[in-house]
Amino acid sequence: MSASATPLVAPPAPRGEDALTTLTKLVRDDLEACNRLIVDNMQSDVALIPQLAAHIVAAGGKRLRPLLTLAAARMCGYRGDRHVGLAACVEFIHTATLLHDDVVDESALRRGQASANALWGNKPSVLVGDFLFSRAFQLMVADGNLEVLRILSAASVTIAEGEVLQLITQNDTTTTEEQHLKVIEGKTAALFAAATEVGAVVADQPAPLQAALRDFGMALGIAFQLVDDALDYNADQEALGKTVGDDFREGKITLPVLLAFARGDEAERAFWRRTVEDREQRDSDLAEALRLMRLHGALDDTLARARVYGDQALAALAPFGDSAEKQALAAVVDFVIERAR
Repeated sequence: MSASATPLVAPPAPRGEDALTTLTKLVRDDLEACNRLIVDNMQSDVALIPQLAAHIVAAGGKRLRPLLTLAAARMCGYRGDRHVGLAACVEFIHTATLLHDDVVDESALRRGQASANALWGNKPSVLVGDFLFSRAFQLMVADGNLEVLRILSAASVTIAEGEVLQLITQNDTTTTEEQHLKVIEGKTAALFAAATEVGAVVADQPAPLQAALRDFGMALGIAFQLVDDALDYNADQEALGKTVGDDFREGKITLPVLLAFARGDEAERAFWRRTVEDREQRDSDLAEALRLMRLHGALDDTLARARVYGDQALAALAPFGDSAEKQALAAVVDFVIERAR
């Protein structure tokens, strides 16, 4: 069924993985058009660019961010096709950041397979990431709306700031929870917020509804990252799509680390300083880190925080009339949080 033929009211979408499947089916025609546009815009006379870009773009990602743009626009009553180009733009921004992140983090896996930097090296990965960023801006300009350009370009700046802030706070156990939240808002949630806000903009919705969708995306993005932070210490590696414990080995400061550090005694804090700040790690240290997190409830409390932000995301949808898209977006909030189960 095409998005335009979707009934105004639908039964509640199933929870968990089915929620994302439901959303995907709901905007299937739009998503197929978006995927075609992504493939078209990956092309280049420089053969390495489409080869490397296709490796990560076609690596089985769930397209969550472009799905949010497509569904938000449809929920707001939009029936044109501008949202398709903007969804592709959002995916290109996201993919570019993944390429750059894997270089910075020296990651060997991405979505369960070898990362681009592991296969082609750091320089090609960075440069193709730059190409995808540039394509994203071409798509923004092609849309022709200055407000859309403002939102997505501002998000790109905020993402870069978030990544640099994470680099500054990495390996620093004196990082505050407020600083860490700024990192999450920058490197993850800003693009969620922009992805949903532009859906309201293309539908010519009033400023309060644009702000509501921005708030929805921001809260959902924070919840998403908090769950990711917990999963890095307590997930199945094949399901996670990256090496479990990567954050620990890289000395990343995440909320589970901050909570365990704050609640530990001096000997436990010395453990975190040695392993995270000094990066002096033994084979048994990841297991010990997980034990301390469980001892102090750090993982459970991180997921509880994610649920708080999930509830904020659901509340942000309240001003919108009932529709299949609204119910599917609400169900995706549960999907994001229940990944940790």
